Amino acid sequence: MGVKIKELPKEDRPRERLIKYGANILSNEELLSILIKSGAKNKSAKEIAQTLLSKFDNVQDFSQITYEELLKVKGMGESKACTIMAAIELGNRFHKTIPSLEKKKLNNSDLVFDYYKDTLSMKKQEHFYCIYVDSQKCFLKEALLFVGTLNYSLVHPREVFKEAYVVGAAGIICIHNHPSGNVTPSKEDIILTDRLKEIGMLQGVPILDHIIIGKDSYYSFFESGKL
Repeated sequence: MGVKIKELPKEDRPRERLIKYGANILSNEELLSILIKSGAKNKSAKEIAQTLLSKFDNVQDFSQITYEELLKVKGMGESKACTIMAAIELGNRFHKTIPSLEKKKLNNSDLVFDYYKDTLSMKKQEHFYCIYVDSQKCFLKEALLFVGTLNYSLVHPREVFKEAYVVGAAGIICIHNHPSGNVTPSKEDIILTDRLKEIGMLQGVPILDHIIIGKDSYYSFFESGKL
């Protein structure tokens, strides 16, 4: 069993070191220990932090950890996992090029890419979002509708258009990422886009664009003349 934080000399405890010297001098393990706060049976907060960090090659990859993965680590619980997930998300928002789409007019693909690139470019799974806009293309709402390998048979149009009816949207912008970094549309991407385009025309809520996010670039179906 490792040494508990409270058994360390006071001047060596992470929280006390942060107060005295500043957060920037603390190790990743110490910072994580502060978030974890307390250990569990036969496992100190420091050991839990070590276990979590050992699962990744670098601390940047740690930002991709999921709530479910946290709960699998011995000594973690719902409270600790929620604290860590909240800290990661807050950090992500601090570093976003565009922190929010609220009150923005989404009339170009660059703006959408700038907003989502920090969130999606490093994801290891595909995430499918929809942005709902009014008749002036002003932001109304965003929704994450699917996580996993994108397939036109799995992204249900009813979910895409249900949100549009709820918020009274006049148009929809679809966004998803390619973890490979290659933004070339797949066969499934094209089939899904065509399917949503047809339904949107029938429902009177057009698909304005479908944007694929890569590592540092994007593909726009609208800009490519496919919408």
